[in-house]
Amino acid sequence: MPEGGLATEAATASARARVDDGFWARVDGERWIKRLLIVALCLWLGVVLVLPVLQLLVKSLADDQGGFVGLTHYVKYFNSPNLFVSLRNSLVVAVLTTLLSVGLGFGYAYALARTTIFGRGLLKGVAMMPLFAPTLLNGIALIYLFGRKGLVTTGLFGLLPGVDIGVYGPVGIVIAETLYAFPQAVLILVIALKMTDARLYEAAQSLGASPLRIFFTVTLPGVRFGLMSAVFVCFILSFTDFGAPKVVGGNYSVLATDIYKQVIGQQNFSMGAVVSVVLLIPALLAFIADRLVQRRQVASFAARSVPLIPRPNPRRDVFFAFYCWLVGGAIVIFYLTALFASLVKVWPYQLELGLWHYHFSGTGGGGYSAFFNSLRMSAYSALWGTAITFLAAYLIEKTRQLHGLRQLAYFLSLAPLALPGMVIGLAYIFFFNARGWEIAGVFVANPFNWLYSTMAILVLCNIVHFFSVSFLTATTALKQMDREFETVSASMGVPFTKTFVRVTVPVCLPAILEIGMYYFVNSMATVSAVIFLYSADLPLASVAVANMDDAGDTAYACAMSMLIVAANILVRLMYGASTAGIRRRSQAWLTR
Repeated sequence: MPEGGLATEAATASARARVDDGFWARVDGERWIKRLLIVALCLWLGVVLVLPVLQLLVKSLADDQGGFVGLTHYVKYFNSPNLFVSLRNSLVVAVLTTLLSVGLGFGYAYALARTTIFGRGLLKGVAMMPLFAPTLLNGIALIYLFGRKGLVTTGLFGLLPGVDIGVYGPVGIVIAETLYAFPQAVLILVIALKMTDARLYEAAQSLGASPLRIFFTVTLPGVRFGLMSAVFVCFILSFTDFGAPKVVGGNYSVLATDIYKQVIGQQNFSMGAVVSVVLLIPALLAFIADRLVQRRQVASFAARSVPLIPRPNPRRDVFFAFYCWLVGGAIVIFYLTALFASLVKVWPYQLELGLWHYHFSGTGGGGYSAFFNSLRMSAYSALWGTAITFLAAYLIEKTRQLHGLRQLAYFLSLAPLALPGMVIGLAYIFFFNARGWEIAGVFVANPFNWLYSTMAILVLCNIVHFFSVSFLTATTALKQMDREFETVSASMGVPFTKTFVRVTVPVCLPAILEIGMYYFVNSMATVSAVIFLYSADLPLASVAVANMDDAGDTAYACAMSMLIVAANILVRLMYGASTAGIRRRSQAWLTR
């Protein structure tokens, strides 16, 4: 071979070696970046979730000066008849609410999933209305309907015979909580009913089984896991809710209102921590049971299952249409009553309609300043929450480094499902408000203390409170993507960041928008998660509702609640209008 040819071949080999060295160096660099991101995710979850909850547990074992007292507070709590009754009342309310919401929700979901009734889309939208409102509004609307001067109690102000249901106490709490938990039950049960294998029904019908026998031998066993999941979710929601019992509870105390009274009313933070732990235990047990049910449900789903397509059945469809329009009509009347009350000048004496109460003049709570603060907080929560949640789901689902840490991050990502909002809020007070801690005789300053009384801690609390559902949504979307995207991109030397931005995000954009909408809507409506954390400089709309109701300004509280509902409905409509085209474009990415 000529000497020039040898030199050219040697140069080519040297260039290839440099390219290979550069490729593997970049691959190693990306692996380290992913590892650092996973470690950072675990550290973030530790700071915003684990450490505050540990601080709450420590506070329940200490006196007001920080001295260790062991289980003294717990003994005092369980020896106090008034406080111990609250636990019993909470369990009674949760059980009754679960039975009612799951029972009503099952019939409603069955109509949406298994019949051909007219207006199913509209009916589903009506069923979701309670998700857009603070639970305080449920109690306020009940007062305007069944209170001493309510529409039903007075028989439309004397036009009809009145009916007094005794709304203040367990009756009112159960009705309000049923309305609150109903849409959650419907969402879960619709999915369960749509996943049933149609082949089972064909086999039962070919054997001559009656519709009633098919219902008990095929339908109920087929949705048993979804039914159990709905039971656990509704139990947790009603057991830990604060808004409705505060408005219509009267003298019927529950654990959630006890925490509020101990912390806000008596400034007894140690006992508030104890009640929080007691509130946490049943919710945690229900969460663990729900996770076990979900795991079995996934394992029992067959790849060859055939979806059941409902066929017209006039007798059945008429019955379920009447049922759904009756339940949906009750929900609409409920919120129309709240809207009417917010427009009435003086209930029930001057029924002129106007916007008097929307000026919020002469009331506490912050007025429009509180409303716009809530809009800002919800927008920040949606923006940062969506980014953090999707990145967390991507690191856990799509990377292969640090398996143990990824499993830990997955567990911590689901943990907020078991934490009531009031527990998170109180834990954040103890952790972020602390100047520091005495460790082995050395004072260690708290590097996160600056977050207290800022918008940042409100946003952080909302992100943690609603993290788990958003995380599961992102994980589900990522699992639908073929793993070959990452494998092919890596083999071609494409950086994972470019694949993430140009492929993963466009394909998952509908899920990303859904997560953002979920964060915004829930951040606007939540009370329990932020009622301990807001400051006089940062009033919030949902907290203003609670404060105005405390002051007796019920009509103003109703008006503020309707502003929250209007903002959430507007965001939901914007989300619905934008996702149709985006879904088509994201599907186009998959077919390229």
